[in-house]
Amino acid sequence: MSEFSPGTTPSTTGINAAGLDTRILHFDSGEQMVQALGTNDEALQLIETSFPGVELQARGNELTITGPAADVLRTERLVEEIRSMAANNAPMSPQILDQLISMLKTQSAGRPSTALSVNILTSRGRTIRPKTLNQSTYVDAIDSNTIVFGIGPAGTGKTYLAMAKAVQALQRKEVNRIILTRPAVEAGERLGFLPGTLSDKIDPYLRPLYDALHDMMDPDSIPRLMAAGTIEVAPLAYMRGRTLNDAFIILDEAQNTTPEQMKMFLTRLGFGAKMVVTGDVTQVDLPGGTSSGLRVVSEILRGVPDVHFAELDATDVVRHRLVGDIVSAYARWDDAQANGHPRNGFRVGSA
Repeated sequence: MSEFSPGTTPSTTGINAAGLDTRILHFDSGEQMVQALGTNDEALQLIETSFPGVELQARGNELTITGPAADVLRTERLVEEIRSMAANNAPMSPQILDQLISMLKTQSAGRPSTALSVNILTSRGRTIRPKTLNQSTYVDAIDSNTIVFGIGPAGTGKTYLAMAKAVQALQRKEVNRIILTRPAVEAGERLGFLPGTLSDKIDPYLRPLYDALHDMMDPDSIPRLMAAGTIEVAPLAYMRGRTLNDAFIILDEAQNTTPEQMKMFLTRLGFGAKMVVTGDVTQVDLPGGTSSGLRVVSEILRGVPDVHFAELDATDVVRHRLVGDIVSAYARWDDAQANGHPRNGFRVGSA
């Protein structure tokens, strides 16, 4: 019986008369198997639920997998990925296991355990890392390009990961400051007509960026860094006329920029700077008839060197499992309406 490790072949007893394959995976010890699969049967039950027809039996330091040959091979690969994550001290939870299974079902290339084991930032005992292969590609693109567009639905981590990379760059002294901005489209950028101080006026639109910062940095240090100009959070209208050098600049909710605003923002790029633009082209809040700058720029800049477009989708949603299902359901409904074939009882204009 061969030792079970990524890249090796486990023991197999062959396919029986019923057409079921059986493989026996051998861990170094029972402790190693517990480290990978947990102390109860929750992980094994989730795997069996995800691969109907597969039966798992753990005994000592052996895991026996029985079922249809194709599903047994997929389950074997899944256990390899789990074991690799355990070896890298990456946390395992039902949510992460569910994501790992989804990644293996929808993507044939790449090692999910690699994507899920790369640490970007650790703050107050919490580690921020990519949780899908697309997220890992997105993070790698930020490292290797000057301008990156992260485009995808809610919950795909496009803004949160960009913020983590910005804080990482600041801590490593790769940049001197972080600039976070988003269009205050609900106020039509006419902030002067709103009551209160400047902070009072822009807070509702910038609050999600503040919340992310508090997850990644010591909250007590944020006011000091903002007072010193090391961190700046401001509406997009306040970027006009500036040149931003040695900065990590994030434009959030970019689908709500006009083409002119997008051009204005991108041309603020200075020496030693990096830009990440995030948005969801399915959630445009601009007045009717106004083109989204994010949609237009994807046609203009694709293929330009040092500019990367990272596409995230419902499989990359890392909020509650239902969020991904909701995003997919809305996408199907939108497609049906666009094609003139309403589905599931939904009709344009119906209550």
